[in-house]
Amino acid sequence: MVKVDARGQSCPKPVMMAKEAVDRGASRLEVLVDNPVSGENVTRFLKGQGFQVTRSEGPEGILLTAERSAPPAEVPEDHPPCSCPSDAPSKAPMGLLILSRTLGGESAELGEALMKAFLDTMRQAGTVSVVALMNGGVFLSLPDSSASDTLKEMEAQGTRVLVCGTCTKHFGVTDRVCVGSISNMFEITSEVFAAAKPVVIG
Repeated sequence: MVKVDARGQSCPKPVMMAKEAVDRGASRLEVLVDNPVSGENVTRFLKGQGFQVTRSEGPEGILLTAERSAPPAEVPEDHPPCSCPSDAPSKAPMGLLILSRTLGGESAELGEALMKAFLDTMRQAGTVSVVALMNGGVFLSLPDSSASDTLKEMEAQGTRVLVCGTCTKHFGVTDRVCVGSISNMFEITSEVFAAAKPVVIG
């Protein structure tokens, strides 16, 4: 029995942790989560992988006990297994151009958490060939950004991280950049739009 403690993890991390256990060959596992949304997401993922799932609640959280009883199910396009993405839809190399330190503008705190979760999901998928940071996106490359460690991990996996030098100079943060390479508009646009799937965020 493989045990996965996903308490304290925000979406989509609990699903990704369960997926890692399944990918390692687990046929019986227990997943402990601390909120109903994570419980539903993990349950849908595991059922889509051919597991029977039972759920119980206690003082420690929501315990999902799963045992594989069938091969992974074919999931209809109109019924995704999780309400937040756990896998990139395609293995084609992606180029990300990020123009902001947050996803969305209503809440800076929420936007920062969403940006970190997005980058971590892309790191797990392993399909991003280059991440380029421009305008406010350059703040993601600073040591006090919660996303900087994720960018370092992506870089270690082979993803190029390019940081706009004009932007870091404008904000006065060039000497604080802790991940990636200081770059320019020509290199950034060439690298991002040379990828099979260029995506602009922000």
